[in-house]
Amino acid sequence: MAMTLADLKGKTVGVCVSGGLDSKTITKVLTSAGVNVVAFSADIAQPDEKNIDDIRKRMEPCGVETVIVDLKADMADICFETIKCQAMYDGGYWNSTGIARAITVRGLLPEMKKRKCTVLVHGATGRGNDQMRFERYTNVLAPSFKVYSPWRDADLLAKFPGRTEQVAYLAQFGIKAFAGGKKKYSTDANLAGLSHEAEDLESMETSMLIVEPTMGVWPQQAPDKLEKFTVRFEKGRAVQINGKDVSPLEAMLLANKIGGRNGIGMKHALENRIIGTKSRGVYEAPGMELLGACIRYLYQATMDRRATLLFQQLSKLVADQVYDGRWYDPATQAARAAIEVFAKKASGTVAVDLYKGNIFFRSLTGCKATIYNEADSSMEASEGLNPVSSQGFAEIQSVEAIMLAKAGQIVAK
Repeated sequence: MAMTLADLKGKTVGVCVSGGLDSKTITKVLTSAGVNVVAFSADIAQPDEKNIDDIRKRMEPCGVETVIVDLKADMADICFETIKCQAMYDGGYWNSTGIARAITVRGLLPEMKKRKCTVLVHGATGRGNDQMRFERYTNVLAPSFKVYSPWRDADLLAKFPGRTEQVAYLAQFGIKAFAGGKKKYSTDANLAGLSHEAEDLESMETSMLIVEPTMGVWPQQAPDKLEKFTVRFEKGRAVQINGKDVSPLEAMLLANKIGGRNGIGMKHALENRIIGTKSRGVYEAPGMELLGACIRYLYQATMDRRATLLFQQLSKLVADQVYDGRWYDPATQAARAAIEVFAKKASGTVAVDLYKGNIFFRSLTGCKATIYNEADSSMEASEGLNPVSSQGFAEIQSVEAIMLAKAGQIVAK
């Protein structure tokens, strides 16, 4: 049974907040109903927050303690793991919000328990994916914890049909808030990237170009010259950028900056939501796209045809699991373990040129596990594969082909 506001009276709950209008409204509704509230926010290197402590300041008028948990290193690590898995969802975009929820819930639950919270409260809508992710991650990581979703509570939805009603409600307590003008779209941000959706973007007649990038620029606004970029991978993880040793967090921040200014990683998707509806989104993930493209060049050099097929199947499975809020599930862990077999061979230095949203391959060096041999592939005379040897292979292939034709099993249409 879904929890209602009445079920929470006297309980201590942890509310996931961003400091916005929804966060303030939910928090004040709860405290007014006799609920003990502690607010929590995850620092996952949100590029739209200049100072993460501003969230605490925005929540102060609500009269609750706001705990900010530093999860930047954890966020960087899951970015690396996602890049290693090449886990891109519907439309081929990096699901930045999906991986962030896995880290956020895992990071906030221990802090909530320390403060005697028994219920996690989130502000996700009842129409999207995040409601399912918050709930599932809480279920699997803390089975005894309950989850309350205010925007699935019929009474609250009736009381607050829009932002104007929320502003009026908060004003009763002397809390200033603004409904704002008509928004073009809503945004969710973290280290991996930004997702833009809703409002004007709900119309398929609206161009994706209405989005103002936060982490970079549109390709047409990028510099009119190539920028060189070099990254060294060790076992599928970036360890050096442009000759400088980097931690995962440093790598992501640097790749975001470099990729962003060159218009890398702007994607459009009309994706399939968990609950069965379609959702339109515009995504920016410059660092994920840049590092993801570079490691693909390594995978191309180290994987044979069957390994590549298996990797692609595993990659899709991981991407779907991330989207569905199943990062910690056995199937995801098994797929990641299999991918690790391929990633262990993905060591080498990739150099590319960046230009107005494009990534151009320049060179691959230091890759000991490469199965590419120039001599074998050359169209010129070389010490590699003897072309005459292919005659026997062609004859063996022809046996089956001819039999299929004679048996009338080949239809040319």
